[in-house]
Amino acid sequence: MAQRKHLDDFLRGRIIGRLECGRTQLKVSEELGIAQSVIYRLWQRFQDDGNVSRCYSTGCPRVTTPNEDRYLAVTAKRNRRSTASVLSRQLSSATGMTVSRQTVYRRLGHIGLYARRPFRCVPLTATHCRLRLAWSREHALWTPQQWSCVMFSDESRFSLQFDSPDFHMESARYPLPPREHH
Repeated sequence: MAQRKHLDDFLRGRIIGRLECGRTQLKVSEELGIAQSVIYRLWQRFQDDGNVSRCYSTGCPRVTTPNEDRYLAVTAKRNRRSTASVLSRQLSSATGMTVSRQTVYRRLGHIGLYARRPFRCVPLTATHCRLRLAWSREHALWTPQQWSCVMFSDESRFSLQFDSPDFHMESARYPLPPREHH
């Protein structure tokens, strides 16, 4: 199959000029080596709106209006746990406009609302690890008396990787430095 080539403005003008001079579409097609269907569509567009330049589009026209986009945003912000499918059904029942789940997802993405799972733990960065190691080395020779002022907590979960929810240090025992009393 031959690759499509777009006509430049000069060639479009030549085609229209020849057609206006009374030549047939078939004759112009043979003279310029362009398919007759292309000549026909160009002539139809010129007769309809007087325009011969190419119409640029970036895809399908938008399905939702700005008001419907605002409705989706407000609804999503009121109930943060709503899924795109649920929001699509709510929009359909409220406005009669049926949109796909993907469209809702894109519209919410444009205003910065994305579906994200909350962290199950505090992710540890390389800086955190370095600071914790330095702290533990500083306090390695503490006496039991000094450690008696430290509170241990097993309530926090820590992860050494952002993308690995399975890798946790369950019983993180990183003591806080003792408070100085003034």
